Amino acid sequence: MAVTCFTQEFKTAIAPSRMFRALILDSHNLIPKIAPQGIKSIEFIQGDGGAGSIKQTNFADGGHLKWLKHRIDSIDVEKLVCKYTFIESDIAFDKIESVVYEVKFEASSDGGCVCKMTSEYHVKAGLELKEEDIKQGKDKAMGLYKVVEEYLTANPEAYA
Repeated sequence: MAVTCFTQEFKTAIAPSRMFRALILDSHNLIPKIAPQGIKSIEFIQGDGGAGSIKQTNFADGGHLKWLKHRIDSIDVEKLVCKYTFIESDIAFDKIESVVYEVKFEASSDGGCVCKMTSEYHVKAGLELKEEDIKQGKDKAMGLYKVVEEYLTANPEAYA
């Protein structure tokens, strides 16, 4: 099985601790509220949000996916780092065995932060994954970061 890695960065004026709390610790409450056109609900089907927990994201009707599940592999609230693995979906992926994500929120010199996401795509034997194969998912993830940034900018007391 081959592993293909991609890295993305997103810069924001929002403090790293606020972004981490909104996108990682409380995403199951916040995201369906601010992005209901894309995400219907997010729920823990195992655990309470710590390592080993399994989170199911249920998408709004009419999308490519109905649901997907992630397992939280590790979470460090002091270093603002979360590592999780895509483990299951309602549709089969023809090339992907699993995906391991690591998200870091680092302080920037202007008081904001840089959100860094590394994605390790574990590709089925004999197949190759190109960036265009996963572009839609990457674009949606970055769009979600932007929606959270806009919400936190408009609500400075949220997650402060």
